Formats: sequence, C-alpha cells, structure tokens
Amino acid sequence: MGLWGKLTSEFIDIVEWTEDRPDVLVHRFERYQHEIKMGAQLTVREGQLAVMVNEGQLGKDQVADVFAPGMYTLTTDNMLVLTTLKGWKYGFSSPFKAEVYFFNTRIFTDLKWGTPGPATMRDPEFGVVRVSAFGIYAIRIKNPTLMLVELVGTKAEFTVGDIEDNLRGKVGSRIKEVMPEAGLPVIDLEGKVSLLGERLKEKIAPDFDKFGLTLTEVQVQDIGLPEEVEKAIDQQGAMRAIGNMNQFAQYQAAQSIRDAAQNPGTVGAVLGMGVGGGLNQAMGGLFQTAPQAPAAGPATPPPLPGAVSFFVASDGQQTGPFDLALLQAQIQSGQLQRQSLVWRQGMAAWVPAGEQPELAPWFAQMPPPLPPH
Repeated sequence: MGLWGKLTSEFIDIVEWTEDRPDVLVHRFERYQHEIKMGAQLTVREGQLAVMVNEGQLGKDQVADVFAPGMYTLTTDNMLVLTTLKGWKYGFSSPFKAEVYFFNTRIFTDLKWGTPGPATMRDPEFGVVRVSAFGIYAIRIKNPTLMLVELVGTKAEFTVGDIEDNLRGKVGSRIKEVMPEAGLPVIDLEGKVSLLGERLKEKIAPDFDKFGLTLTEVQVQDIGLPEEVEKAIDQQGAMRAIGNMNQFAQYQAAQSIRDAAQNPGTVGAVLGMGVGGGLNQAMGGLFQTAPQAPAAGPATPPPLPGAVSFFVASDGQQTGPFDLALLQAQIQSGQLQRQSLVWRQGMAAWVPAGEQPELAPWFAQMPPPLPPH
C-alpha cells in the first residue's frame, strides 16, 4: 500500500449519528480536519435529516445537499449541490472537506411557557383586571437549511435550551394580546382555553417559521386571576347556591332555635339575642310584640320591601309582616284561620285571610272545622 493509500484508509468512511439525547435538535458530525472520503457510507435514521455544508460556509447559497432517512454511498452522483460548488466535473476519489449536520425531526413536546407579567384586561363586571396564563407548546424542525443558517451557525451541537427562552418569550408575550382580543369576561377564560390555544398558535406560527421550525401545538393550561377576583367569584357562587337570602336567614334562625330548645339553658340567651339583634327580622317579625290596634284604613305601617307579605290581627294586636312562606306554615299549623283578619299594602281594610287570592289555595288544602257537638 502506497503512502497515499495508507493515509486515505485512515479517514472515517462511515458518517452517522447514533446518540439520541432528548434535548438535542442539531448535531454536527465530528471528523479529523473535516475530511470525508469519497465513497463513504452516510446513514440517516428515521427521525433524522442530514445536511452537507461546503467547508463550513453557511451563507444561504452555500448550504449543500439534504439527505432524507436512508443509506447513501457518497459520490458526485448524489451530492449534486456540493459537486457544483466544488466544481467536480468528473469522478472524484480523493478526500474532500465538508461538514455534515444531523437534524432531529421528531416533535419536541412539553415545552413550558408563561406570561412574563400579568396582562391588563378590561372586564365588564370586575373592571380593570390583571390576568396571567401558563401552558406548554411543541415544536418540530421544518426547514433544516433555514434553521442551520438562522439559528445553528457553527455550533457543534444545538439543543432545545439554546432557543427555549426565545420561543417561550414569543408565546408568553403574544398570549397577552390574544386574551383581550378574545372579548371574553375573565370569569369565562378558563372555559375557553382550547380556543385561546388555537388563536395563539395561529398568531405566532409565522415567527417560528422564520427559524425553520413548525409550531405543532399550543396548550393554555391555566388562567391566573388576582386573589380578590377569585374571592369575588367564590362569593358570587355561594350567593347563587343560597338563592333567596331572606329565606336562608330565616332558616338559619329556625335552626338556632331548634338547637337551643335541646339545651334549655341557652333558650333565654337565644331569644334575647333574637329580640335585641337580627333574629326577629330573620324570622319575619315572629317575635314582634309591640301592640298596635287594627286600623280601618291604610294608615298602618307599610310592609317591608320585597316579596308579598301580610300583617295578621291576633288577639286584638297587629303582628307581622309575614312573608308567604311563614303564612303557609301558620295555616298548616292552624295558627292562622280562614276568618283571621289580614292586611297588606294597597288594601283599604282588614279582611279574612281565606278571601285573599294568595292565601286561599292553602286553606283549600286544609280540612274544614269540625261541626259542633
């Protein structure tokens, strides 16, 4: 073997990338003095692309051949761009200088993003609100030659970490535009995260294309609201669950009396609190004892605002006002009779309870009085 044959036999004749670390986007094949033997075997595995560059010259016109997955014997027949750049008009067998970059074309998932600061939104219910958002996105290499020129340069290895901060910033800043543009109240944003993700992807995909990347997915996973807004939402939900606040207060007062009745030592205290505090109001005036003679005209005090309520004449005294729920209970217990006099705002005089349209249906459900013996 001659000296030249001995030297050329030392050149690497297998070009491949077998390492598959999950964060590596681009890997440059390393070899002595960047020399590759003509006829070397190039192996490009599934999920890879290979790009051959003319002696490290990364201008857009200098990037050479792109190889899809497969096995290749490097000759002037399959290195068309490189052959043209080097001016090989005829067959060539000597080693040549070129760089080979392997690109990982799988989808890189679970890349995190978040708003760099809260987005200011105008909400019809809460006014000006500061909202934040968090989520994940996924990317894939789309154009290896463009990515090589715009991002990789002469780096021997290019990882997700080399560009993640830049991409995260693009997603996080654009979501601050997408949320106000959606025109949704802040309380509805959580239920529209899929819509926000789609709009965000449409808005920023062109920015990724400029780097030779495809934005395959964007997920908005959480919407962060100020603590005071979250408390207001919780309070509104509790009020909707309770429904009628007056009835709820009456129910709580009745429960307190029942519990106190099971402990005689506390009955007086509970009644004292009721008369001196809000229990009388909560119970619809059940404990009101101020004597007032029934009046023949509308000069008596008006009822409390809200639902329909009646005053009841009992033993020559005016009691109430009572709302319809309490009056129904009194009818069912027999405390309020058909002939009992009642009055409400707008009536000219006291009339029997059984003649009132609001109360008559409940009397119809009660049996008539027993005949005298």
